[in-house]
Amino acid sequence: MLSIIPAQQLPVYSLEPDPKSPNPDFRVYNFEGVIPAQSEFLVPHRKDHFLLVFTKSGHGRQWIDMRPYDIKPGTVYFSGLNQVIVKEELNNLFSTGIAFTPEYLLLQDNIALTRLPMLQNGFHDVELELTGNDIGFIEQQLSLINTEYNTRGEWQQRMIIAHFTVLLTFLNRRFAEKQTPQVPVADSLLLNRFQEKVDANFRHRHEVADYASLLNLSAGHLSEVIKSQSGRPAIKHIHDRIVLEARRLLFHTDQTLKEIAFDLGFNDASYFSRFFKRETRYTPAEFRSNTRKMYQ
Repeated sequence: MLSIIPAQQLPVYSLEPDPKSPNPDFRVYNFEGVIPAQSEFLVPHRKDHFLLVFTKSGHGRQWIDMRPYDIKPGTVYFSGLNQVIVKEELNNLFSTGIAFTPEYLLLQDNIALTRLPMLQNGFHDVELELTGNDIGFIEQQLSLINTEYNTRGEWQQRMIIAHFTVLLTFLNRRFAEKQTPQVPVADSLLLNRFQEKVDANFRHRHEVADYASLLNLSAGHLSEVIKSQSGRPAIKHIHDRIVLEARRLLFHTDQTLKEIAFDLGFNDASYFSRFFKRETRYTPAEFRSNTRKMYQ
């Protein structure tokens, strides 16, 4: 029997870093006839990260946003941020999974990936059945990622993101091909307009009310539409864009913390530092040091 837990009380599972990997925001799982952690079974929960799983063989059943999915071989399952997941049954599972956080995508200085519809809750499907040729291609990309994941060296992270970009872009195309063409609705267009406004104004406008004013809407209505269309609060979109630019400046420039804070519209460097740590778990100095070591 499935547990019933009020939405606001659902546990949120974070990505557990692999102690053997230098990157805490990306992890590869390989299940060879075994099943994931039993603690998650029959418990409705959310994840604060993305999870992509390719099932080679095995069977079982899971629920994503109250919709049941029977586990099938040769199939990719993809869950996004904050979706409600219930693992009902998994048996004799042979699969490869990749878990990654939004921070991982931003870290790679590749905003194009963050805009893929499958990462923006743009597709209603979370299940993709593959053909023979596609299965071979996916297995090849996962094999390349696995090889790099288990190979230490200065080029490891760059090679992983290169293969991962190919994999994610290919899957996005296949998910898109499954969609039934629809006339764009007002709410989805509003999400696009909001994201465009954020891109153009994030340095000087940090509040939802600022963008509501630009779009001639109430802040409450804008927040409601953005959350329903993207699965993330409007303020999170704003914060993520600020953090993305901060990461770029910290990684690619030698600007001081004070200069970066001022460039991003913060009058107080110490407040910017607290903001950055709250959003990323690292101080700006820690982020600059850690990432430069990782990608040197």
